[in-house]
Amino acid sequence: MAHPIYLDYNGTTPHDPEVIAAMRPFFETEFGNPSSSHWYGIAPRRAVETARRQVASAINCDPEEILFTSGGTESNNHAIKSVARLMKYKGNHIITSKIEHPAVLEVCSFLETQGFRVTCLPVNDTGIVRVADVENAICQETILISIMHANNETGAIQPIAEIGALAKAKNIIMHTDAAQSVGKIPTDVRELKVALLSIAGHKVYAPKGIGVLYIQKPLKPEPFCHGAGQEDGRRAGTENVIGIVGLGKACEIAHRDLAKNMAHMKYLRDRLYDGITAKVDQVRLNGPHELRLPNTLSLSFYGLEANRILEEIGLDVAASAGAACHSDTVEISHVLTAMGIPEDWGKGTVRFSIGKMTTEAEIDRAIAVVVKAVQRLRSR
Repeated sequence: MAHPIYLDYNGTTPHDPEVIAAMRPFFETEFGNPSSSHWYGIAPRRAVETARRQVASAINCDPEEILFTSGGTESNNHAIKSVARLMKYKGNHIITSKIEHPAVLEVCSFLETQGFRVTCLPVNDTGIVRVADVENAICQETILISIMHANNETGAIQPIAEIGALAKAKNIIMHTDAAQSVGKIPTDVRELKVALLSIAGHKVYAPKGIGVLYIQKPLKPEPFCHGAGQEDGRRAGTENVIGIVGLGKACEIAHRDLAKNMAHMKYLRDRLYDGITAKVDQVRLNGPHELRLPNTLSLSFYGLEANRILEEIGLDVAASAGAACHSDTVEISHVLTAMGIPEDWGKGTVRFSIGKMTTEAEIDRAIAVVVKAVQRLRSR
Protein backbone atom coordinates (compact mmCIF):
# COMPACT_ATOMS: atom_id res chain seq x y z
CA MET A 1 0.00 0.00 0.00
CA ALA A 2 1.28 3.46 -0.88
CA HIS A 3 2.14 5.80 1.97
CA PRO A 4 -0.28 8.66 2.67
CA ILE A 5 0.59 12.06 1.21
CA TYR A 6 2.57 13.86 3.91
CA LEU A 7 1.16 17.31 4.71
CA ASP A 8 2.41 17.74 8.27
CA TYR A 9 5.78 19.40 7.68
CA ASN A 10 5.19 21.80 10.59
CA GLY A 11 5.12 18.73 12.83
CA THR A 12 8.40 17.34 11.55
CA THR A 13 10.29 17.01 8.29
CA PRO A 14 11.99 14.11 6.50
CA HIS A 15 15.76 14.24 6.17
CA ASP A 16 17.09 16.05 3.14
CA PRO A 17 19.25 13.68 1.04
CA GLU A 18 22.12 16.18 1.18
CA VAL A 19 21.84 16.18 4.96
CA ILE A 20 22.00 12.39 5.06
CA ALA A 21 25.09 12.44 2.83
CA ALA A 22 26.79 15.00 5.08
CA MET A 23 26.08 12.92 8.19
CA ARG A 24 27.06 9.55 6.76
CA PRO A 25 30.83 9.68 7.49
CA PHE A 26 30.06 10.38 11.14
CA PHE A 27 27.94 7.23 11.32
CA GLU A 28 30.55 5.12 9.59
CA THR A 29 34.18 6.20 10.04
CA GLU A 30 34.49 9.56 11.80
CA PHE A 31 33.30 8.39 15.20
CA GLY A 32 35.82 10.30 17.31
CA ASN A 33 35.10 12.63 20.21
CA PRO A 34 35.54 16.30 19.18
CA SER A 35 37.24 16.95 22.52
CA SER A 36 39.91 14.30 21.91
CA SER A 37 43.40 15.66 21.24
CA HIS A 38 44.40 12.71 19.04
CA TRP A 39 43.84 12.06 15.33
CA TYR A 40 40.30 10.68 15.72
CA GLY A 41 39.05 13.95 17.20
CA ILE A 42 40.24 16.16 14.33
CA ALA A 43 37.51 15.54 11.73
CA PRO A 44 34.61 15.65 14.23
CA ARG A 45 35.96 18.86 15.76
CA ARG A 46 36.31 20.51 12.36
CA ALA A 47 32.85 19.32 11.36
CA VAL A 48 31.26 20.90 14.44
CA GLU A 49 32.91 24.23 13.68
CA THR A 50 31.91 24.02 10.01
CA ALA A 51 28.31 23.47 11.09
CA ARG A 52 28.54 26.42 13.45
CA ARG A 53 29.57 28.62 10.52
CA GLN A 54 26.80 27.22 8.32
CA VAL A 55 24.10 28.01 10.88
CA ALA A 56 25.58 31.44 11.57
CA SER A 57 25.59 32.29 7.87
CA ALA A 58 21.95 31.25 7.52
CA ILE A 59 20.76 33.64 10.23
CA ASN A 60 23.45 36.34 9.78
CA CYS A 61 25.38 36.17 13.02
CA ASP A 62 28.88 35.32 14.22
CA PRO A 63 29.72 31.62 14.65
CA GLU A 64 30.62 32.27 18.30
CA GLU A 65 27.01 33.29 18.88
CA ILE A 66 25.74 29.78 18.01
CA LEU A 67 25.09 27.34 20.85
CA PHE A 68 24.12 23.80 19.87
CA THR A 69 21.33 22.24 21.95
CA SER A 70 19.16 19.13 21.89
CA GLY A 71 16.34 20.92 20.08
CA GLY A 72 13.89 23.80 20.09
CA THR A 73 12.45 22.96 23.48
CA GLU A 74 15.86 23.08 25.17
CA SER A 75 16.72 26.28 23.33
CA ASN A 76 13.53 27.96 24.55
CA ASN A 77 14.01 26.68 28.10
CA HIS A 78 17.60 27.85 28.23
CA ALA A 79 16.84 31.26 26.74
CA ILE A 80 13.97 32.09 29.07
CA LYS A 81 15.19 30.54 32.31
CA SER A 82 18.75 31.75 32.00
CA VAL A 83 17.74 35.32 31.20
CA ALA A 84 15.24 35.30 34.04
CA ARG A 85 17.97 34.31 36.49
CA LEU A 86 20.58 36.56 34.92
CA MET A 87 18.39 39.66 35.02
CA LYS A 88 16.54 39.07 38.26
CA TYR A 89 18.53 41.86 39.88
CA LYS A 90 16.79 44.28 37.50
CA GLY A 91 13.21 42.96 37.68
CA ASN A 92 10.93 39.95 37.50
CA HIS A 93 8.54 40.71 34.64
CA ILE A 94 8.35 38.66 31.43
CA ILE A 95 6.15 39.35 28.39
CA THR A 96 4.98 36.60 26.05
CA SER A 97 1.84 35.80 24.03
CA LYS A 98 -1.11 33.45 24.24
CA ILE A 99 -0.18 31.66 21.00
CA GLU A 100 3.30 30.50 21.96
CA HIS A 101 4.40 26.88 21.78
CA PRO A 102 4.15 24.99 25.11
CA ALA A 103 7.95 25.05 25.21
CA VAL A 104 7.58 28.76 25.97
CA LEU A 105 4.26 28.90 27.80
CA GLU A 106 5.10 26.09 30.19
CA VAL A 107 8.48 27.61 30.97
CA CYS A 108 6.79 30.92 31.79
CA SER A 109 4.24 29.13 33.98
CA PHE A 110 7.08 27.47 35.87
CA LEU A 111 8.82 30.80 36.40
CA GLU A 112 5.63 32.20 37.91
CA THR A 113 6.07 29.65 40.70
CA GLN A 114 9.59 31.03 41.21
CA GLY A 115 8.55 34.61 41.88
CA PHE A 116 8.40 35.96 38.33
CA ARG A 117 5.42 37.79 36.87
CA VAL A 118 4.28 36.95 33.34
CA THR A 119 2.08 39.00 31.02
CA CYS A 120 0.55 36.80 28.31
CA LEU A 121 -0.59 39.07 25.50
CA PRO A 122 -3.70 38.52 23.36
CA VAL A 123 -3.66 38.41 19.56
CA ASN A 124 -6.02 39.83 16.96
CA ASP A 125 -8.50 37.66 15.07
CA THR A 126 -5.83 36.67 12.55
CA GLY A 127 -3.46 35.53 15.29
CA ILE A 128 -0.99 38.42 15.31
CA VAL A 129 0.37 40.18 18.39
CA ARG A 130 -0.13 43.94 18.40
CA VAL A 131 3.07 45.93 18.89
CA ALA A 132 1.06 48.51 20.85
CA ASP A 133 0.04 45.79 23.32
CA VAL A 134 3.68 44.88 23.85
CA GLU A 135 4.59 48.50 24.45
CA ASN A 136 1.72 48.98 26.88
CA ALA A 137 2.74 45.87 28.82
CA ILE A 138 6.33 47.01 29.39
CA CYS A 139 7.07 48.29 32.85
CA GLN A 140 10.16 49.14 34.87
CA GLU A 141 10.54 45.51 35.99
CA THR A 142 10.33 43.99 32.47
CA ILE A 143 13.47 41.95 31.74
CA LEU A 144 12.48 39.70 28.83
CA ILE A 145 10.09 39.59 25.87
CA SER A 146 9.56 36.21 24.18
CA ILE A 147 7.33 36.20 21.08
CA MET A 148 7.51 33.51 18.39
CA HIS A 149 8.55 34.44 14.86
CA ALA A 150 5.79 32.45 13.17
CA ASN A 151 2.97 30.38 14.61
CA ASN A 152 3.07 26.63 14.11
CA GLU A 153 -0.72 26.24 13.70
CA THR A 154 -1.79 29.19 11.54
CA GLY A 155 1.55 30.29 10.13
CA ALA A 156 0.89 33.87 11.29
CA ILE A 157 4.13 35.85 11.08
CA GLN A 158 4.64 38.12 14.06
CA PRO A 159 6.07 41.68 13.90
CA ILE A 160 9.34 40.63 15.52
CA ALA A 161 11.50 43.37 14.01
CA GLU A 162 9.19 46.05 15.44
CA ILE A 163 8.98 44.34 18.81
CA GLY A 164 12.74 43.77 18.80
CA ALA A 165 13.37 47.45 18.10
CA LEU A 166 11.04 48.37 20.94
CA ALA A 167 12.81 45.99 23.31
CA LYS A 168 16.22 47.32 22.32
CA ALA A 169 15.11 50.91 22.89
CA LYS A 170 13.88 49.94 26.36
CA ASN A 171 17.04 47.89 27.16
CA ILE A 172 14.98 44.68 27.42
CA ILE A 173 16.24 41.30 26.18
CA MET A 174 14.25 39.92 23.23
CA HIS A 175 13.87 36.22 22.41
CA THR A 176 12.02 34.63 19.52
CA ASP A 177 11.16 31.00 18.85
CA ALA A 178 12.02 30.62 15.16
CA ALA A 179 11.48 26.87 14.93
CA GLN A 180 8.84 27.31 12.23
CA SER A 181 10.39 30.15 10.26
CA VAL A 182 13.92 29.02 9.41
CA GLY A 183 13.91 27.74 5.83
CA LYS A 184 10.44 29.15 5.12
CA ILE A 185 10.92 32.91 5.37
CA PRO A 186 13.98 35.17 5.83
CA THR A 187 15.27 34.81 9.39
CA ASP A 188 18.02 37.37 9.93
CA VAL A 189 18.81 38.06 13.58
CA ARG A 190 20.16 41.53 12.78
CA GLU A 191 17.00 42.54 10.93
CA LEU A 192 14.79 40.97 13.60
CA LYS A 193 16.74 42.81 16.31
CA VAL A 194 16.63 39.87 18.72
CA ALA A 195 19.17 38.88 21.35
CA LEU A 196 18.13 35.22 21.46
CA LEU A 197 16.64 32.96 18.78
CA SER A 198 15.71 29.26 18.88
CA ILE A 199 16.00 26.74 16.04
CA ALA A 200 14.79 23.12 15.92
CA GLY A 201 16.65 20.79 13.58
CA HIS A 202 13.77 18.50 12.76
CA LYS A 203 11.71 21.39 11.36
CA VAL A 204 14.34 22.13 8.71
CA TYR A 205 15.03 18.63 7.27
CA ALA A 206 17.73 17.77 9.82
CA PRO A 207 17.55 15.07 12.55
CA LYS A 208 15.49 15.20 15.69
CA GLY A 209 17.40 15.82 18.90
CA ILE A 210 19.44 18.77 17.65
CA GLY A 211 18.81 22.50 17.84
CA VAL A 212 20.42 25.89 18.21
CA LEU A 213 20.17 28.86 20.50
CA TYR A 214 21.55 32.07 19.03
CA ILE A 215 22.95 34.25 21.83
CA GLN A 216 23.91 37.76 20.82
CA LYS A 217 27.28 38.96 22.09
CA PRO A 218 28.07 40.12 24.73
CA LEU A 219 25.09 38.46 26.46
CA LYS A 220 26.36 35.61 28.63
CA PRO A 221 23.61 33.50 30.20
CA GLU A 222 24.72 31.01 32.81
CA PRO A 223 25.60 27.52 31.48
CA PHE A 224 22.72 25.22 30.63
CA CYS A 225 24.47 22.37 32.41
CA HIS A 226 27.84 21.94 34.03
CA GLY A 227 30.54 19.43 33.24
CA ALA A 228 33.62 19.27 31.06
CA GLY A 229 33.04 22.66 29.45
CA GLN A 230 31.99 21.90 25.87
CA GLU A 231 30.42 24.67 23.74
CA ASP A 232 32.81 27.21 25.23
CA GLY A 233 31.63 26.29 28.72
CA ARG A 234 28.00 27.10 27.92
CA ARG A 235 26.65 23.54 27.61
CA ALA A 236 28.59 20.60 28.96
CA GLY A 237 28.35 17.16 27.39
CA THR A 238 29.97 15.43 24.44
CA GLU A 239 28.67 17.04 21.26
CA ASN A 240 26.04 15.33 19.12
CA VAL A 241 28.34 15.45 16.11
CA ILE A 242 26.00 13.62 13.73
CA GLY A 243 23.08 15.89 14.58
CA ILE A 244 25.21 19.04 14.50
CA VAL A 245 26.60 18.16 11.07
CA GLY A 246 23.08 17.48 9.82
CA LEU A 247 21.70 20.74 11.15
CA GLY A 248 24.60 22.71 9.73
CA LYS A 249 24.05 21.27 6.28
CA ALA A 250 20.29 21.75 6.55
CA CYS A 251 20.74 25.43 7.41
CA GLU A 252 23.13 25.87 4.50
CA ILE A 253 20.55 24.35 2.15
CA ALA A 254 17.71 26.37 3.67
CA HIS A 255 19.62 29.61 3.10
CA ARG A 256 20.73 28.62 -0.40
CA ASP A 257 17.29 27.53 -1.63
CA LEU A 258 15.08 29.90 0.36
CA ALA A 259 13.59 31.90 -2.53
CA LYS A 260 12.92 28.79 -4.61
CA ASN A 261 11.35 26.88 -1.72
CA MET A 262 9.20 29.82 -0.62
CA ALA A 263 7.72 30.15 -4.11
CA HIS A 264 7.19 26.41 -4.46
CA MET A 265 5.45 26.00 -1.10
CA LYS A 266 3.27 29.08 -1.52
CA TYR A 267 2.11 27.92 -4.95
CA LEU A 268 1.14 24.49 -3.62
CA ARG A 269 -0.44 25.91 -0.45
CA ASP A 270 -2.65 28.23 -2.47
CA ARG A 271 -3.47 25.47 -4.94
CA LEU A 272 -4.63 23.30 -2.05
CA TYR A 273 -6.75 26.11 -0.60
CA ASP A 274 -8.32 27.02 -3.94
CA GLY A 275 -9.01 23.40 -4.78
CA ILE A 276 -10.79 22.66 -1.51
CA THR A 277 -12.79 25.89 -1.27
CA ALA A 278 -13.93 25.61 -4.89
CA LYS A 279 -15.81 22.41 -4.06
CA VAL A 280 -16.64 22.69 -0.35
CA ASP A 281 -18.78 25.35 1.32
CA GLN A 282 -18.41 26.73 4.84
CA VAL A 283 -14.62 26.58 5.01
CA ARG A 284 -12.73 29.19 7.01
CA LEU A 285 -9.08 30.17 6.68
CA ASN A 286 -7.41 30.70 10.05
CA GLY A 287 -4.67 33.28 10.12
CA PRO A 288 -3.77 36.21 7.90
CA HIS A 289 -3.96 35.89 4.11
CA GLU A 290 -0.59 37.54 3.48
CA LEU A 291 1.49 37.64 6.69
CA ARG A 292 1.60 33.86 6.85
CA LEU A 293 4.20 31.15 6.33
CA PRO A 294 4.18 30.12 2.67
CA ASN A 295 3.63 26.48 3.55
CA THR A 296 0.89 26.63 6.20
CA LEU A 297 -2.86 26.24 5.68
CA SER A 298 -5.19 26.05 8.70
CA LEU A 299 -8.78 25.40 7.65
CA SER A 300 -11.93 25.09 9.73
CA PHE A 301 -14.79 23.04 8.32
CA TYR A 302 -18.01 24.28 9.88
CA GLY A 303 -19.99 21.78 11.95
CA LEU A 304 -17.49 18.92 11.59
CA GLU A 305 -14.97 17.41 13.97
CA ALA A 306 -11.29 17.45 13.08
CA ASN A 307 -10.73 13.94 14.42
CA ARG A 308 -13.42 12.58 12.12
CA ILE A 309 -11.97 14.35 9.11
CA LEU A 310 -8.51 12.96 9.85
CA GLU A 311 -9.98 9.47 10.26
CA GLU A 312 -11.65 9.75 6.86
CA ILE A 313 -8.52 10.92 5.05
CA GLY A 314 -5.93 9.07 7.16
CA LEU A 315 -5.07 6.34 4.64
CA ASP A 316 -4.43 8.94 1.95
CA VAL A 317 -3.36 12.21 3.61
CA ALA A 318 -1.39 12.91 6.80
CA ALA A 319 -2.32 16.23 8.44
CA SER A 320 -2.95 17.46 12.00
CA ALA A 321 -5.94 18.59 14.03
CA GLY A 322 -6.53 21.96 15.65
CA ALA A 323 -9.03 20.50 18.09
CA ALA A 324 -9.53 17.27 20.01
CA CYS A 325 -13.12 16.08 20.14
CA HIS A 326 -14.08 13.69 22.93
CA SER A 327 -17.40 12.05 23.79
CA ASP A 328 -18.88 15.10 25.49
CA THR A 329 -16.31 17.88 25.15
CA VAL A 330 -14.33 19.69 22.48
CA GLU A 331 -10.81 20.94 23.24
CA ILE A 332 -9.94 23.65 20.75
CA SER A 333 -6.25 24.53 20.60
CA HIS A 334 -5.02 27.44 22.69
CA VAL A 335 -4.05 29.26 19.50
CA LEU A 336 -7.55 29.11 17.98
CA THR A 337 -9.02 30.02 21.36
CA ALA A 338 -6.78 33.07 21.58
CA MET A 339 -7.97 34.12 18.13
CA GLY A 340 -11.60 33.90 19.24
CA ILE A 341 -12.58 31.16 16.76
CA PRO A 342 -16.16 30.01 17.59
CA GLU A 343 -16.50 26.39 18.69
CA ASP A 344 -18.66 25.36 15.71
CA TRP A 345 -15.77 26.38 13.49
CA GLY A 346 -12.82 25.60 15.76
CA LYS A 347 -13.70 21.98 16.39
CA GLY A 348 -13.40 21.24 12.68
CA THR A 349 -9.91 22.69 12.23
CA VAL A 350 -7.26 20.81 10.24
CA ARG A 351 -3.75 22.09 9.58
CA PHE A 352 -2.10 21.18 6.30
CA SER A 353 1.59 22.08 6.11
CA ILE A 354 3.53 21.67 2.89
CA GLY A 355 7.22 20.98 2.40
CA LYS A 356 9.84 21.53 -0.25
CA MET A 357 9.44 17.88 -1.25
CA THR A 358 5.67 18.11 -1.82
CA THR A 359 4.58 17.75 -5.44
CA GLU A 360 1.73 19.23 -7.45
CA ALA A 361 0.35 15.74 -8.08
CA GLU A 362 0.24 15.11 -4.33
CA ILE A 363 -1.67 18.36 -3.75
CA ASP A 364 -4.21 17.51 -6.45
CA ARG A 365 -4.70 14.09 -4.93
CA ALA A 366 -5.06 15.62 -1.45
CA ILE A 367 -7.73 18.02 -2.73
CA ALA A 368 -9.79 15.15 -4.09
CA VAL A 369 -9.44 13.14 -0.86
CA VAL A 370 -10.33 16.02 1.48
CA VAL A 371 -13.28 17.19 -0.63
CA LYS A 372 -14.72 13.68 -0.81
CA ALA A 373 -14.25 13.15 2.94
CA VAL A 374 -15.97 16.41 3.92
CA GLN A 375 -18.85 15.79 1.55
CA ARG A 376 -19.26 12.28 2.91
CA LEU A 377 -19.26 13.42 6.54
CA ARG A 378 -21.77 16.18 5.88
CA SER A 379 -24.13 13.81 4.12
CA ARG A 380 -24.46 11.55 7.16
